[in-house]
Amino acid sequence: MLETLTGRFAGIVKSLRGQARLTDANVKDTLREVRVALLEADVALPVVKEFIDRVREKAIGESVLGSLTPGQAFVGVVREELTALMGAHNDALDLAVRPPAVVLMAGLQGSGKTTTSGKLARLLTEQKKKVLLASCDVYRPAAMEQLKTLAEQIGVEYFSADPAAGPQAIAVSALDHARRHFHDVLIVDTAGRLAVDQEMMEEIRELHRALAPSETLFVVDAMQGQDAVNVAKAFGEALPLTGVVLTKMDGDARGGAALSVRHVTGKPIKFVGTGEKLSGLEPFYPERIAERILGMGDVLSLVDDARRNVDIAEAEKLARKVKSGKGFDLEDFRGQMLQMKNMGGMGAVIDKLPAQFAQAAQGASMDERVVSRTIGIIDSMTRRERTKPEIIKASRKRRIASGAGVSVQEVNRLLSQFAQMQKMMKMMGKGGLQKMMRGARGMLPGLR
Repeated sequence: MLETLTGRFAGIVKSLRGQARLTDANVKDTLREVRVALLEADVALPVVKEFIDRVREKAIGESVLGSLTPGQAFVGVVREELTALMGAHNDALDLAVRPPAVVLMAGLQGSGKTTTSGKLARLLTEQKKKVLLASCDVYRPAAMEQLKTLAEQIGVEYFSADPAAGPQAIAVSALDHARRHFHDVLIVDTAGRLAVDQEMMEEIRELHRALAPSETLFVVDAMQGQDAVNVAKAFGEALPLTGVVLTKMDGDARGGAALSVRHVTGKPIKFVGTGEKLSGLEPFYPERIAERILGMGDVLSLVDDARRNVDIAEAEKLARKVKSGKGFDLEDFRGQMLQMKNMGGMGAVIDKLPAQFAQAAQGASMDERVVSRTIGIIDSMTRRERTKPEIIKASRKRRIASGAGVSVQEVNRLLSQFAQMQKMMKMMGKGGLQKMMRGARGMLPGLR
């Protein structure tokens, strides 16, 4: 996510922090680099112009030129303006209304509206909300079935309706059902088109009048860059939008939509979608994104991911084993790899680390396919073999390899890596953290 911007800004930040003092000349050179970086990231030209003007105005002020560390002060100005550009703070959903609060989802076909509706329902259930999902997309084949399947996966209620009834009748019936069954939130998925057209806009305006939603979210594919911003602007002129959801942010290396959409539409980015998993929807925090762009990482979001996806009881159990220096077995090994996968894999974790740590971790990248194979090998073992791996001899290795569909050599490699991991855990238990760090490379499957 945002690799283009982060890469360019990392170089700019590095050169600035080495400056003993800032002058008109090096501020001008730096701003030229910032301008090129933003344009390469597909940020809208009016946004770039205003951003550069605001940074220049602050950069030539006393607070920067008179600072003991002017390079760092300049970086602080850029961080502050990037944050302001994207909205200054997170705009949460406004659900403080008489239930049910209605969330209307709008956007073009293929933007990820239906999947985002499911992801949002999952996020709200984590907040102890009773959610009802309803689809008014009577045009796209299997659109209703897709949302129904997502509802079943999440464990929320889906409002079934006959497509022949029409979008407005379905919406009104869903709202009545939500009221009678005491749902806190009704999420209504709507039909999309391949391009903005008058018929689609009129239909969604009618739905808006019928439902009077507390939130009208525009869902847009971040990978469209400036096109995403232009479409968001068109929807914003037709509907009283309350916010934007940027989907496929993990595939958006440039970041132009994230930096442009708030400025151009005047609507806050409320969520960003990443990946296909239903857990892949995060609140949008402008200050965190600004820090990621400047190579400062996003440790707070990493902590949030861990809080949502890591089993605290299992983590505490492992901590006790590490402290005692014994008892770490293949069950624990498997559990750690599963929790890493739940957080989006090693790549997602590295993406949120500060630049200097991310760069170091890149040299020890984890092959996700190797992790999946390793979990498969452990799953092919008996409970006793997982807790007492020392009993796994030749005949057991052949049986495990056959069950996992791998070679005996891969089983041997896993057992060797696990033996190293056990040694590392014993070092940690004895307080040998420095020794452990020196010997960490190569102890996880796929780590190289």
